[in-house]
Amino acid sequence: MKGFRPGVVPTLVVLLLLPALVSLGFWQLSRGEQKRQLLTSYAERRAAEPVSLFELLAVEDPAFRRVRLHGHFDADHSLLLDNRLHDGKVGVELLQPFLDQASGRWLLVNRGWLPWPDRRTPAAFSTPEQSLSLDAWVYVSPGAAFQLQADPAAARWPRLITAVNPEALWAELGRSGFNHEVRQESGAGAYLTAWPVVAMGPEKHLGYAVQWFAMALALLLLYLYFGWHNARENRHGNGHESTQHL
Repeated sequence: MKGFRPGVVPTLVVLLLLPALVSLGFWQLSRGEQKRQLLTSYAERRAAEPVSLFELLAVEDPAFRRVRLHGHFDADHSLLLDNRLHDGKVGVELLQPFLDQASGRWLLVNRGWLPWPDRRTPAAFSTPEQSLSLDAWVYVSPGAAFQLQADPAAARWPRLITAVNPEALWAELGRSGFNHEVRQESGAGAYLTAWPVVAMGPEKHLGYAVQWFAMALALLLLYLYFGWHNARENRHGNGHESTQHL
């Protein structure tokens, strides 16, 4: 086009960046839809009546399903999930093995968040000694398999960890257990149990998508502007040279 001269380098840059920016925008939209479906599924399953562990084990997808347990905690093998914040306060989440008496199966129950403001003193918590009934729900990290990694330097109990791996814990203890974290609902033995389901909601992904699309539009507009601007400068330059020759 005679009226459009963007140049070779800007054209190559736009050909590389524009598809990438648009793709990132659509990827964020896709992630937002996945989170929306996840939250819908979460709400439906959290509204359902809790099932027994036998019923839960028969389900193909146990994520966010409620379960009713009766048994006791193992206070000797407590895990403290580090770097948990609540209302700007530093703390940990307390996870303990729980033996369900009806099934004879162990579960790793997250009893909730508790403050730990001073690392010079051990985190303070207590464990019910008697058998108790509790309701809980299965937590599976969205978008990734649930993996637990015990800190090798923290061999003593209670053990400070940065990620949770029930399967590794059962192998270490020689027990048969459920391979997902189970989060206790409010009730006997629970600490603060208000967890977010996802770290980033659908609206965040929508906002990021808008940003990517805006950047793509800005890049395209700049490309068009400088293409027409360069063509106009060339025309003016040619006209000036023709006048001088005359």
